[in-house]
Amino acid sequence: HCEPGDVSLAEAALREAREESGIGALALHPGGPVRLDRHPIPGPCTQHFDVQYVALAPAAAAARISDESLDLRWFGYAEATEIGDASVGLLVAAAREALGV
Repeated sequence: HCEPGDVSLAEAALREAREESGIGALALHPGGPVRLDRHPIPGPCTQHFDVQYVALAPAAAAARISDESLDLRWFGYAEATEIGDASVGLLVAAAREALGV
């Protein structure tokens, strides 16, 4: 989620990814967001917009559980698609296309 100090959506996405993964050396894949997801939510604000980027981690990066996460681990593309909901499958497909894999 964006915070008042974030100057762009990309900066907010990178900050969130670093906070939640504990990996300070993350970088965003160039080219901007890979997917936009809008879905309904309950409450006075009825729509939620996810602007989704691909974050790249160094090969030796070790994820670290932080105050932002209850559990954390790496998933392969197929496993993430299998255990996630439909939006995760769409994000994985968009990320693979952006990465050319």
